[in-house]
Amino acid sequence: MASQRCDGCGSKVRIGGGIGDFWTFATESSGGIDLELADGTDHFLCFDCIERLPDDHDVTAEDVAALSVEDDHDLSVDDDPGPSAEDGSGGPDDER
Repeated sequence: MASQRCDGCGSKVRIGGGIGDFWTFATESSGGIDLELADGTDHFLCFDCIERLPDDHDVTAEDVAALSVEDDHDLSVDDDPGPSAEDGSGGPDDER
């Protein structure tokens, strides 16, 4: 079994076929494909990332790069909920 990282999200994706599957008789299909984009660049993308590509214009390397930015944004967590009454910092309505 061979695998390759998705250029969009960075996840490890199975690539079906090849000599590795010959001996294991694996019947799973590939989890992504290589695409040649409108700007001439080649990218391997998983099917989830392919679904997230824009369909209102020709896809370019910038669109693929935006996929990883979206993933980073989705994974980030805001640990600072802001000022609270407990820490005494108050807010705009704080009357001191």
